[in-house]
Amino acid sequence: MNFELTEDQRMIADSFARFMDEQSSPERVRAAAEQGGFDQAFWQGLAELGAFSLRVPEELGGLGLGVLDAAVLMEEAGRTLASGPIAETLVATRLLAKLAGDSQGDLLEQAIAGSDVVSIAYHDINDQKVQWIAGGAVASAVIARRGNDIVLCQVSGQGEANLASTPIAEIDLGAAEQSVLGSGNDALTTFAQGLEEWKLMMAAGLSGLAREAVQKAATYACEREAFGQAIGAYQGISHPLADLIVDIDGGKYFNWKAIHDIAHGEADAGAEVSMSLWWNADTAGRAVTQALHTFGGYGLATEYDIHLYTLRAKAWPLVVGDPTRFLEEAGRRLYANESAALPEVGEIAIDFDLGDDARAMAKELDDLFNATLTPELRAKAHYSFDGFDRGVHKILAENRFLFPAWSKEYGGRDAEPYAAVALSRVWEKHGWTSHPVSTSMLVGTMIQKCGNDELKDEVLSKIISGDAICSLGYSEPGCGSDVFACKTKATQQEDGSWRIDGAKMWTSGANIAQYVLMLTRTNPDVAKHKGLTMFVVPLDAEGIEIQPVHTFQDERTNATFYDNVQVPDKYRLGPVDGGVKVMAAALELEHGGGFMKSQFAMTEAAEALCREVSVGGKALIEHVDAQKRLARSKLHAYIGEVLGNRALWTGVNGLESKAYGPMTKMFSSEKFQSDARDLLDLTAPHSLSKREGPAGELNLAYRHAHGTTIYGGTSEVHRSMIAERALGLPRTRG
Repeated sequence: MNFELTEDQRMIADSFARFMDEQSSPERVRAAAEQGGFDQAFWQGLAELGAFSLRVPEELGGLGLGVLDAAVLMEEAGRTLASGPIAETLVATRLLAKLAGDSQGDLLEQAIAGSDVVSIAYHDINDQKVQWIAGGAVASAVIARRGNDIVLCQVSGQGEANLASTPIAEIDLGAAEQSVLGSGNDALTTFAQGLEEWKLMMAAGLSGLAREAVQKAATYACEREAFGQAIGAYQGISHPLADLIVDIDGGKYFNWKAIHDIAHGEADAGAEVSMSLWWNADTAGRAVTQALHTFGGYGLATEYDIHLYTLRAKAWPLVVGDPTRFLEEAGRRLYANESAALPEVGEIAIDFDLGDDARAMAKELDDLFNATLTPELRAKAHYSFDGFDRGVHKILAENRFLFPAWSKEYGGRDAEPYAAVALSRVWEKHGWTSHPVSTSMLVGTMIQKCGNDELKDEVLSKIISGDAICSLGYSEPGCGSDVFACKTKATQQEDGSWRIDGAKMWTSGANIAQYVLMLTRTNPDVAKHKGLTMFVVPLDAEGIEIQPVHTFQDERTNATFYDNVQVPDKYRLGPVDGGVKVMAAALELEHGGGFMKSQFAMTEAAEALCREVSVGGKALIEHVDAQKRLARSKLHAYIGEVLGNRALWTGVNGLESKAYGPMTKMFSSEKFQSDARDLLDLTAPHSLSKREGPAGELNLAYRHAHGTTIYGGTSEVHRSMIAERALGLPRTRG
C-alpha cells in the first residue's frame, strides 16, 4: 500500500504551487475577473512550465505524463483559483495530438505554448447545438462530438457577466465552422476517454479549492475572538469544519482510488469516476458555504477572499450541468450495465492493494470459517457479543487467527497490519462477531505494554489461548463519553490489595467475559484527569453484579456494579495514578477503527432487496432514483475505506497522523447511520420486516448503525479531535 506521490510528482506539485502562489494570487484573480476572467500572462507562464503538454504523448511532442500528474496540477489550480479552463485544455491538447495528427499541428503547438486556447464541449452537437463552454469567451477552437464524428469547431465566443466572472460563453457550435478530426469507434472512444479524464481533473481541482477554503476559515477562526476567546474554540464553528476536512480528504483520496482502479482494471472504476466528480463538487459547495459562514458578515465583503472561493466552487462544475447527473451516471454504471470509455492513466505509484500475503491469509481464514461454521452456528451469528461462541473462538485461537498481528510469542502470526483489513472482510462475509476479539485484543495489547509479569502470566495467557475474553469498563452512569469523570473508587488496603466500589455502564460482554478493563479513581483530591488508575478485574470476583441492558439493536449490553470488590495489586495495569496515559493509549487503539465492512454489507443487502422488490412493474433496482441512492451508499463505504487505509498506511510507516483514525471512525459511522436510514426508506415497506434475508439484514443495519456513532467515543468527541489536530483549531473540550 502506498499513499505517497513519487518524487517527480512532488516536484510537479512544488513547481506549480510556487508559480501559482505568485501568478494566481488573490490580486491577480480579482484583476482577471474584471477583464473577463482570463489572465493571458498567467496562461502563457503556465504553458512555459509545460502544463498544456503534460498529457500529450511523448511521441507526439508532449511530456507524456499520467492522469495523476495532471490531478496534482489541478489541485494546485483549485487551491489558487487559477483563471482559465485548465482542465479542459489539458484534455483538448491530448485529443488534438491523438486525433488530428499533423493536420492541426500548428494549433496544437499554439495551444501547448499558451498563445491559443482550445476547449471541449460536453454534449453531442447533434443533441445540443448551443452549449456553454468553459473558456469559450477566449477559445479559438472547441473539440466536440457530432454523431459519429469528432470535430474541431472554430469559434469566437462572446463572454458575459456570470456567477464567478469566469470566461465561459454560450456558443452555437452547430453554426460554427467545423472540420472532422476523426470518425468511427476509435475516434469516439478517444473523445469519451477525454471526458472521463476531465471528470477526474475537475474533481481534483475542486478538492484543492475546498481544502484551501476550509483552511482559510480555520485560520480566521483562530484569530477572531468573541466573548473572550477565539471563535474556533466553539464547537458550533469547529465541528462543521471538522466534518468538511474529512469529506475533503476522503474526496481527494477517492479520486486517487478511481485513477488507481482504472489502471488496475477494477470493475467499479467507471462508476468511481462519476462518483468522484459528484462527491468533490458537492463537498466543495458545502465547504465554501461553511467557510464563508465562519467569517460571519466579513465573508460577504468583497475585500475578503473567501467569496471568490464560494463563487468559483459552483462555477467550475456547473458549466456542464447539474452535478447530480454524475451520481445518476454512477448508478447506471453500477446497476444498469452502462459502460464507460476509461482513459489511459499512465503509470501509477500509489497503491491501495493489501498485498498477496494479506489475500492468502484471508483465504485461509475463509476456509477455516467454511469448515467450522455449521448451519446451527451460522444461525447464531450476530454482529455483537451475542454472536460469541466459545468453541469457534477456541478454534480461531488454535489457528492463530484471533490476534494475527501479534508476535508468535503472543499467539499471533507477526502479520502485517494490512492483513487485519483483509481478515476483517472475511469476518463480515460470514457475519461472525469480531467484538469479543477486538475488545480482548485491546486489553491484551495494553497488558503487553503496561502489565506486570503476573498479569501477563494469568490474564494474557488466557486471552492468547482463547480461554478468556474481555470487556471494557470505561463509561459510568451520568458520565457518557467523559470517561475521565470516573467516580468508581479504588482504595488501596494495608496489604497492598485494592478495594473497588462503584458502577459502570455499557459493559458489553461482561455477562460472558472473564475480565473487565476498568478505569478507577484512586485520588479524589486532584483534577479529574489525574488520580486515575487502570485495573484488569476478574469478573468472577465477589461483590460484582451484572445486570442486562437490552438495546433496540437486538444487542445485550450490561450495567455492572462493584461493592467491596477485593483485587490483588497484580491486576493493576500501569502505575498508580497513571491511568490517564494508559487510558489514552487504549482510546487511541479504539479510535482507529471504522464501520466500512458493515457499510458494504448493508449496501449489498439493499441491492439484493432492490432486485427482489417490484415497483411500477419493474424491479426497484431498475429505477434511476434507486440506482442513485445505492451508488451514494457504496461511495460512502469506499470513502470510509480509503480513509481507513490512509490511517493504516500512516501508522505502518510511522508518519504523523492528523487524527486519521478518528476521521475514519467518525465518517464511517455517520454515513452508516444516514445511509441505513435512506436505504430503509428506499426499500419500504419491505424493509420493515425482520424476516430472514436482505430485508432483515437491512432492518438490523438501521438499528445497528445508531450505536456506531457512540461506540468508542461519540462523533462529537471525534469532531473535536479532528478540528484540533487536522485544522489547528483551539481545544474545544475542558
